[in-house]
Amino acid sequence: MASTADIKNGVVLNIDGQLWSVVEFQHVKPGKGGAFVRTKLKNVMSGKVVDRTFNAGAKVDLENVDRRDFTYLYNDGEGFVFMDVADYDQITVGAATVGDAANFLLENQQVQIALNNGNPLYIELPPSVILEVTYTEPGLQGDRSSAGTKPATVETGYEMQVPLFLETGTKIKVDTRTGEYLGRIS
Repeated sequence: MASTADIKNGVVLNIDGQLWSVVEFQHVKPGKGGAFVRTKLKNVMSGKVVDRTFNAGAKVDLENVDRRDFTYLYNDGEGFVFMDVADYDQITVGAATVGDAANFLLENQQVQIALNNGNPLYIELPPSVILEVTYTEPGLQGDRSSAGTKPATVETGYEMQVPLFLETGTKIKVDTRTGEYLGRIS
């Protein structure tokens, strides 16, 4: 057990059996009454954000979360298999834990996985990845980047909107947080 003095950004707390990451915290000492710590917490599993206030000196349960580098190997049908870069151990992460990150995972891609007692909590991708367009309707002469967008499928099977001038086989940069087109790679 730790006290509220140990609360910092990025620390993971165990509250009522759920893991919450501290997004923001503020120590408040009002003129009248006792001091308290105002926090903004994000649920590690669901992503839900809540505000919570703790009295100064209250006991909190800190969790040990280890963020380690992994390489994505393949999808075995039951889950996604990753290899630890440091010791070459392989772990299988379920599709529910991987979530939308599966839309941007390519073989041999580097990712960070947050582990708590050996259990994967979530996957952090790089901010952007380079993917190849595997199918899109052909563009017409005179199409400009500002004219509009059309649907395209990339090599991971993810479907997204791209500018009209892009063709099948083009490599593009994609934002992994929003799934938006960022630019063409020549």
